[in-house]
Amino acid sequence: MKDYTIHLPVFDGPLELLLHLIEKNKIDIYDIPIALLTREYLDSLETMKRMDMEVTSAFLVMAATLLQIKSRMMLPKPVHEETGEEEDPRLELVERLLEYKKFKQVSEVLGDMAVVQERFVGRAPLPLPVHRLPPEHLPLEELVAAFQSVLAVKVEPTIPAVLVAPETYSLEEKMGTILTLLAKRHGAVRFTEAFRPGARGELIVTFLALLELMKKGLVTVRQPHLFADMEIALRQGAEQADGRNDRHSRDGHAGQDEQAGQDGQNREEFLHGTT
Repeated sequence: MKDYTIHLPVFDGPLELLLHLIEKNKIDIYDIPIALLTREYLDSLETMKRMDMEVTSAFLVMAATLLQIKSRMMLPKPVHEETGEEEDPRLELVERLLEYKKFKQVSEVLGDMAVVQERFVGRAPLPLPVHRLPPEHLPLEELVAAFQSVLAVKVEPTIPAVLVAPETYSLEEKMGTILTLLAKRHGAVRFTEAFRPGARGELIVTFLALLELMKKGLVTVRQPHLFADMEIALRQGAEQADGRNDRHSRDGHAGQDEQAGQDGQNREEFLHGTT
């Protein structure tokens, strides 16, 4: 005798079974013949029991719900208080079926996407490029090069020295000017902002004042990032240290301003001869 194999669909729940019966019998989900659907549903449960398939309590609860709806369809329908229309006992079941159908369609799409994704192997993340920052303390050669660019821009034409009295510039005064500017700018200014347009000698004394402040550890010249403008920054605690230096300078070096002017001229001649 030849054996026959019967394949029965496996349903995840009662709503899936109802949707299967609706599609099988080509039933309009918005106008369900509840008697037909109930009969088909109960027959499916009996078939599942005969095949020793497990029938969970959820299937039995849905069977009771269908029988209740069927009995309510045979009775006079209640009238809705607001609309005045008769309430359809099938409405709640239809809403549940539509919601379940929507989620089922979404799950099928996600399942197909997962199958397609399994065909591909993701590439390992690429290593990020390493951006090295320049050193905070710049070499003296770069400071001199930056100062030469300042000279090329901010030197103002002056009257020949033979016609006027030579001007003198105080190194300490320029140091104080730089510190005052830093205090007004919250501790940092661009390199070019420390040099206001003026005579060549004044710019040279300002540059020497900057070097002296760096030597004393009051300021530092740095470059925040590659290709950025240099900036002069006030070191932490520099204001207190500068105050003590100023008092010591006033007490022990009377008359130093006049000598500083002559020193500024000598330094200018020296730098001019070396450029």
